Amino acid sequence: MEQTAPFPVIEHQRAVFPEGVTLDCGAVLRPLSVAYRTYGTLNAARSNAVLVCHALTGDQYVAERQPLTGRGGWWEALVGPGKPVDTDRFFVICANVLGGCMGSTGPGEEMTDENGVPQGRPWGTDFPSVTICDMVRAQKKLVEKLGVDRLLAVIGGSMSGMQVLEWAATYPEAVFAAAPIAAATHHSAQNIAFHEVGRAAIHSDPDWKGGRYWEDGRIPAQGLSVARMVAHITYLSEAALTRKFGRRLQGASAVTFLEDVFQVESYLRHQGSTFVRRFDANSYLTITRAMDYFDLANEHGSVTAAFANTPTRFFVASFSSDWLFPTSESRALVRALNAAAAPVSFIEIPTDKGHDAFLLDEPEFHRAMGGFLAGAARALGV
Repeated sequence: MEQTAPFPVIEHQRAVFPEGVTLDCGAVLRPLSVAYRTYGTLNAARSNAVLVCHALTGDQYVAERQPLTGRGGWWEALVGPGKPVDTDRFFVICANVLGGCMGSTGPGEEMTDENGVPQGRPWGTDFPSVTICDMVRAQKKLVEKLGVDRLLAVIGGSMSGMQVLEWAATYPEAVFAAAPIAAATHHSAQNIAFHEVGRAAIHSDPDWKGGRYWEDGRIPAQGLSVARMVAHITYLSEAALTRKFGRRLQGASAVTFLEDVFQVESYLRHQGSTFVRRFDANSYLTITRAMDYFDLANEHGSVTAAFANTPTRFFVASFSSDWLFPTSESRALVRALNAAAAPVSFIEIPTDKGHDAFLLDEPEFHRAMGGFLAGAARALGV
């Protein structure tokens, strides 16, 4: 792969917290920056705020053009005027996660010491380990700064579904409704294994340079591309790959034993090459580790204990062909919520699109999400 320079610096909308945040690992990040976007208007009662969390490779540009890629928002099908997450009715907040690379404090931002004094270089691999709970703590600071004491809802899929569960478990009084989509209460051994393959690919890239690639103005593009290719396979299903590509050839009428023979190969390489132009390798390592650490039962003694006496109502959705976060894990979550006497509704969407179905055009899912949010809004008189 042709070497790619680090992506351009973008000025993001940020909230800065001089006091910083104390992480689960014991480190203090001071100051703390949280990059974010908002859509719609906060009502006078401050009761219509919906926090949308983003997944591993997402960002805060949920319903507008992404400034690096120029592409539309990653959940524009769901968020916007008249859509299930209706910005004519709700005040929607989306923040780049702690450890990310789109403006929030992360490995690519300038390193500070324990007193918040800048050190004149990026954090790189010196950035401390973060957890999903740390990400939620940072989001909580932002939400409060925006004048919201209680969110109407927190919603998100995949890693963002983990954040939704962490919000409901850690700040139950601040969450009226929670919608964890295509998610689970812990990261499985299989998912950790796939992440480790991606991390190994990054570490083996000659341009990795122990995580100090920024010193040469370069990035471990080959390793990061392979990590993205491996991960992207897990977001799809065999049926979706067969429907889209099958064994069709790319630019050839017969197998010629040359590279890029199959269309699916070309597709994955395109996914990898575009990814390295918008995502930082050290952020990828940081965030995948945070996902791997996530385990609500270990955090609270059991999943049921995590939601004991919760006032939050839940909407849990899964997709039939999702093998990364299969329906069985959503059902286990629902059983734990039932045992905690939590109000919960559950739906499995039949689809062949795999894990990525939560991001795609799935009308039944959109109707169910819209109905859940509308019901929560009616209950609060929004």
